[in-house]
Amino acid sequence: MEKEILEYGLNINRRKFLSRLSIGLGSAALGSLLIPGLFDGTGAGEEEAGFIPGIPHFAPKAKRVIYLFQNGAPSQLETFDYKPTLIKMMGQDLPESVRNGQRLTGMTSAQKSFPLVGSYYKFNQYGQSGAWVSEVFPHMANIVDDLCIIRSMHTEAINHDPALTFFQTGAQQGNRPSMGSWVSYGLGTENKNLPAFCVLLSRGKGNGQGVYSKLWSNGFLDSIHQGVQFSSGENPILYLQDPDGMDRTSRRKMLDKVAALNEMELKEYGDPEIATRIQQYEMAYRMQTAVPEIMDVSKESDDIIKLYGPECLVPGTYAANCLLARKLSENGVRFVQLYHQGWDQHGNLPNEMRGQAKDVDQPSAALITDLKQRGLLDETLVIWGGEFGRTNYCQGKMSVENYGRDHHPRCFSIWMAGGGIKPGMVYGETDEFGYNIVKDPVHINDFHATILNQLGFDHERLTYRFQGRRYRLTDVSGHVVRDIIA
Repeated sequence: MEKEILEYGLNINRRKFLSRLSIGLGSAALGSLLIPGLFDGTGAGEEEAGFIPGIPHFAPKAKRVIYLFQNGAPSQLETFDYKPTLIKMMGQDLPESVRNGQRLTGMTSAQKSFPLVGSYYKFNQYGQSGAWVSEVFPHMANIVDDLCIIRSMHTEAINHDPALTFFQTGAQQGNRPSMGSWVSYGLGTENKNLPAFCVLLSRGKGNGQGVYSKLWSNGFLDSIHQGVQFSSGENPILYLQDPDGMDRTSRRKMLDKVAALNEMELKEYGDPEIATRIQQYEMAYRMQTAVPEIMDVSKESDDIIKLYGPECLVPGTYAANCLLARKLSENGVRFVQLYHQGWDQHGNLPNEMRGQAKDVDQPSAALITDLKQRGLLDETLVIWGGEFGRTNYCQGKMSVENYGRDHHPRCFSIWMAGGGIKPGMVYGETDEFGYNIVKDPVHINDFHATILNQLGFDHERLTYRFQGRRYRLTDVSGHVVRDIIA
């Protein structure tokens, strides 16, 4: 037994041991926090990681990220990529020269025809950029000059799970660290009382694809980098509150006794997971004060409530989560991930998507306006979009007022704002059918590389050695999209 313990201890490399021993470690349930002073002269991890954790490679333009993920994939043809040709050719079959034998899902590959269908919604141009925006997004249309709309995103993943996983982790298979975990690993947190990476969930009335904890997993990174999920219930974070009959003083005494026992075990066995366990309790103790204050919206002004809309007072709604995202972000959380479910419109798109748009339009625009008037938009990168696009042809039966669209990874639209991204810009073009990219394609790896660049990291150097290989968010690909950087 003693030999096994000795061998285990010898296998712990310097970087992993010091990182786990010296930094504040959140639990798998509670996520991450770095303790100030970690980097005072240690230099631990520089050799192996290729960078000093917590210190960017170069001066960042963004300090934090808020990612408004529209889970289920909203159609680019009903949002930001206006295609009048589809209206003119309504009902005609998609030309084979456009499709060019490209892969389809099993839901439409057996269709005898692929009738083109234009947007049920009207489009207009807005702002100095002249960007086309659907009528179901009037609030986003009003802030279009603050946005950089990318119409040339593309991916290889054609189904929801791998596509969603690809966007969040840089790989289609599971067990990789999420983007928020990579940011936590690279930057840590600005607030010792809050995690570096938080996750907020909401759901619309449309057909929704589920979300699951692997999307905010730390993967092979230390557990301090796992996302912390906030709920809309009475207890926003599970197991955070003291049980009945226990006050703060009693909790403090109990934690001190438990910590002492764990320290004894750590000295005897040298298992870094014991250090993790110690910090789990400490983080939870600090969060008991910080989280309720963050969740309290009663101190927000009437103007702010009006800006986000009345739904922001209903916990768990998209509007409430947008407001909470601002509060978390301004209090030092590095990466706030929102998921809004309900965008999977294979049928009944005109009706369902209007409801989805109503859920997200005003709060998304409000978040940009709120950050801007607080002087925070320049240092906060905000992202809006889903996991892939939608086909220009109808899935199943089609009418002008009722149709659906299948998955389309070849091209889709997202937008970015703040964080050193050029405002009032439309980047990338698709063909007149909205089927293929004809100018300035942006792959997911490029997207990730650009985000990391804005945070001050060379995506090729932000690495982690695991099982004999150096991993990174962009894997072996990716280029920074310089044209959209201010």
